[in-house]
Amino acid sequence: MNWNNLLKAEQQQDYFQAMLKNIADERAQGITIFPSDDEIFTAFSLTPFEQVKVVILGQDPYHGDGQAHGLSFSVKPGVKVPPSLANMYKELNTDIEGFKTPNHGCLSSWAKQGVLLLNTVLTVRKANAHSHAKLGWETYTDKVIELLNEQSNGVVFMLWGSHAQKKGKFIDTEKHCVLSTVHPSPLSAYRGFLGCKHFSKANDYLINNKQTAINWQLNNLESEGQISLI
Repeated sequence: MNWNNLLKAEQQQDYFQAMLKNIADERAQGITIFPSDDEIFTAFSLTPFEQVKVVILGQDPYHGDGQAHGLSFSVKPGVKVPPSLANMYKELNTDIEGFKTPNHGCLSSWAKQGVLLLNTVLTVRKANAHSHAKLGWETYTDKVIELLNEQSNGVVFMLWGSHAQKKGKFIDTEKHCVLSTVHPSPLSAYRGFLGCKHFSKANDYLINNKQTAINWQLNNLESEGQISLI
């Protein structure tokens, strides 16, 4: 099984084709859309279906220049670490023994270990958060979760905030592990995200199910220098 085969029928649906046309039309009108066309599906290319161990669900891509690159919560090397990711690093510092905050916010090494970094909406207009909500992406990502639920076993789903938790209706908690809490944004992180220990709980579950734990440590990028957390 691979993503292309599993999602081929979904991508041929009228709603999906209309959504892609809407995005192409906006780009043709000079509207800046993030991420670029070749990065919209990065989460799927870096984390093949059969390798998915953990799903971290975000809301929609970052809407600032140079930030979004197709992985939820992640930013490109050289870009300041956004507040939600900074709070994820704070939690990792207390939850994972020996974790050291990296000098960047690129989470691609997690993706390559089987962490599907999926947003519920995969595109956004520049400087306009949630601008592509209800364009059709929610239906598409519902299908992604449904497929993982039905055709995988022992996946850890991290559902942070109400948008992610709505996807929980598709998940069989007898087959999978669901970890839910508030979103790591500064508006809510202190109401339950900090201290949730989701990263260690995910690894404990994977190990108990005879899977390899995730190495959450991200290596520093020497060429980028120290990048401040904001």
